[in-house]
Amino acid sequence: MPVVDPLALQAARSAGQRLMGLDVGEKTIGLAISDATLTVATPLETIRRRKFTTDVEHLKALAAERKVGGLVVGLPIDMHGGEGRRCQSVRQFAANLLERIDLPLAFWDERLSTVAVTRAMLDADLSRARRAEVVDKAAAAYILQGLLDRLAAARGAGGPASASA
Repeated sequence: MPVVDPLALQAARSAGQRLMGLDVGEKTIGLAISDATLTVATPLETIRRRKFTTDVEHLKALAAERKVGGLVVGLPIDMHGGEGRRCQSVRQFAANLLERIDLPLAFWDERLSTVAVTRAMLDADLSRARRAEVVDKAAAAYILQGLLDRLAAARGAGGPASASA
């Protein structure tokens, strides 16, 4: 499947299918899942990266189990709007992933996602160990929720995202 415009992701999936958010890091991949109505993102798990093929098989199994119809990958754009080495790495990961998984994929700007999630966890007085345990999957949920909110806004404005789920 191709990389699609974020607003086209809803139409690219079958009715009732969910979206999965990915926060791709060098050592981990944070995962989040939407509900079937594409309203709420929930942190799912954090994968400790090993071999690419092992990671992809795990992602495929989760996608099948959770009835996923599309992927949202956080793109680490720098604060000035440019794409550096990390963006290139994430784009390459996505290209390799699309060779092995038959789902549409959209990129979503993840600027400040980890900062926002960490700040919220500090406000909630989570220990350093607990923050380290959940930050990646929470960042994936933050990224996915950003796209879900944009889809909802497009539906409300009569935009390209259809109202059916």
